[in-house]
Amino acid sequence: MHRLATQTIKALAACALTFALAGGAALAEDQEKAPGYRGIWFTLGQFTEHGDKYSGGLGTYTAKHKPLAIYAEEVDKTFFVYGGTTEEDERYLLCMAGYYDHEQNRVPRPTIVHDKEGVDDPHDNPSIAMDAEGHIWVFVSGRGQHRPGFKYRSSDPYCIERFELIAEQELTYPQPWWVEGEGFFHYFTKYTDGRELYWERSEDGETWSGDVKLAGFGGHYQVSRERDGRLITAFNYHPDGNVDRRTNLYYVETDDFGETWRTVDGTELDLPLEEVDNPALAHDYEADGRLVYLNDIDLDSDGHPVIQVVTSDGHEPGPENAPRYWELLRWDGAEWQRSVITESDHNYDMGSFYIEDDGHWRLIGPTATGPQPYGTGGEMKLWLSGDDGHGWSLERSITWNSPRNHGYARRPLNPHPDFYAFWADGNPDELSISMLHFTNRDGSEVWTLPYTMADDYETPVSLELD
Repeated sequence: MHRLATQTIKALAACALTFALAGGAALAEDQEKAPGYRGIWFTLGQFTEHGDKYSGGLGTYTAKHKPLAIYAEEVDKTFFVYGGTTEEDERYLLCMAGYYDHEQNRVPRPTIVHDKEGVDDPHDNPSIAMDAEGHIWVFVSGRGQHRPGFKYRSSDPYCIERFELIAEQELTYPQPWWVEGEGFFHYFTKYTDGRELYWERSEDGETWSGDVKLAGFGGHYQVSRERDGRLITAFNYHPDGNVDRRTNLYYVETDDFGETWRTVDGTELDLPLEEVDNPALAHDYEADGRLVYLNDIDLDSDGHPVIQVVTSDGHEPGPENAPRYWELLRWDGAEWQRSVITESDHNYDMGSFYIEDDGHWRLIGPTATGPQPYGTGGEMKLWLSGDDGHGWSLERSITWNSPRNHGYARRPLNPHPDFYAFWADGNPDELSISMLHFTNRDGSEVWTLPYTMADDYETPVSLELD
């Protein structure tokens, strides 16, 4: 038998034994199961005439937590993490791990990886990674220097029954990537002088290189990706440290595990970047008077970066700061090309895009106004492009007639066609429950993860939309 197959069988047996010995319930005092898939609800509390700056069901928030899900072909499961909550309190953050078993069409009771002990802020949501042996890693975000972040590793490969605490450190917005033959590369943020960008690396996840500053001039948000050893990232900047003035778009990458950093045209960079006007600038949105909200990043079939952002005239919600464009910036080998996919009604309408092997480009996101207009999220739509992102057409409405807005549609790493995006819903105008959903590749069906579970394993329910 193939060595990898043998390892997988042993790992699954160990995971099953762990669950059986635990009686199928709590594994330890600090490693319990939740009674269902319940997303956290949050309000920032910055209200204007048209509601909060952002609020609602934010279990799959933020765009700067990446990735949130990974498909493991070896066991035919999509593992995912999210910001959950308790039965009693929609605003008590629990960092959760679950999976969807594609063969069995079921999910287990989700595991509480980390209890945030009273924190109600989904900025502390987790991200996920998987090493070469199939261990599930959960990077729990902290918040600045007053709430630490944590790194956990599953005790057994392809198993979420028990996690071991590996490290506690200052980290926010974790973006861990496993690079074949190298180890972990981790983009993250520290509040050293505003929100500044850092990276670290590790061969095994236990011993790390130390923090290396990538950029620090006012503050930044970033979105990153790993493809065949290339580690790419795009980021904005915050004039005078003010996140409500976020603007501009920068791009850098490394293909030698952080030894050398370059711009899109190959210009070598000296880190950290400390000036607004630097060679990594992709577009000067500040000159346009536009704000930049980062959504996603990938590489096209030619290896050129493609970045998706939402731009607007101001940070406050409502029609005054329209239009809010879903823009695509793609490098054509000589310059950055910009195009508009569509518009939506809120700065924090976040989705994901997909560059597929068959030449199709796909975007899934809340681009339609939902039941709570001018609030975070809306109704999910599927957009397609057959010409490398130049032109887009609306292919399908994924949700409609919803009771609550849907938001933050997330793309799994190596997505399976039956679990192609997942997200949370919630009412941004008032405290509500928040349910978790996923859709297939063509957006033809939506399934809801069980909010309350009577059994250890249950089948997701097809969402009734009519």
